Amino acid sequence: MPKDSKQAKRTAIGIDIGGTGTKGGIVDLDKGKLVGDRVRIPTPRPATPEALAETVGQIVAELSARPEAPPPHLSVGVAFPAIIHHGVARSAANVDPAWIGTDVDALMTLRLGRPVQVVNDADAAGLAEARYGAGRGVAGTVLVLTLGTGIGSALIHNGVLVPNVELGHLELDGANAESRASASAREREELSWTEYAQRLQRYFSHVEFLFSPNLFVVGGGISKRSEDFLPHLTLATPVTTAALRNNAGIVGAALRASLPGTD
Repeated sequence: MPKDSKQAKRTAIGIDIGGTGTKGGIVDLDKGKLVGDRVRIPTPRPATPEALAETVGQIVAELSARPEAPPPHLSVGVAFPAIIHHGVARSAANVDPAWIGTDVDALMTLRLGRPVQVVNDADAAGLAEARYGAGRGVAGTVLVLTLGTGIGSALIHNGVLVPNVELGHLELDGANAESRASASAREREELSWTEYAQRLQRYFSHVEFLFSPNLFVVGGGISKRSEDFLPHLTLATPVTTAALRNNAGIVGAALRASLPGTD
């Protein structure tokens, strides 16, 4: 097969910035799968804009040196743990507060020397699940909720992302919902699975009433134990677990890099 045919595969680089680790990979955009191994570097402490941009630069440089890398003029997608509005961080979750008000898009573009598309990390996971994972082919509204340190959320309607829907910050029993129903809340309060399911029931019922989704997709590390709590939920909306697991952020960031539109 000619070399050009091998390179005809649609690929993009996706970066997923987390509180403890920053990961990246080359993604086959037709299949939603990584091409080759992903690269992981510990997220610097403190995770200042300059330090984190350098970490992302190292990962992109390593991926770009691979023979299967996409052309260098194509955009890189970056999933970032913050509210992202027109490329600017309006919050800072698990990274340095100096990020608030920083033009993440401009900073990363300058460091990488190529176009960058920045997206909220939960939105990236949601995009990936809607296109390639548990939400694939589902019409109407799909809500992806990730249960971890907090509660991340992504709202997709007919395959189109509605960005920065921070449903972890809804009020639940007089408190911030993620302080009551996140995976970390279960651990902190030493809740049994049945007790935790009761918390989730109240939260999911409230979200269901507000959005009337066609599908809930539950992600986060705790989704590996979904059989311990999902069967206890009583909802009109079908609930399933995320399919892409730890690669969802990378895949979703790469997908965002290939899509037009604004945030």
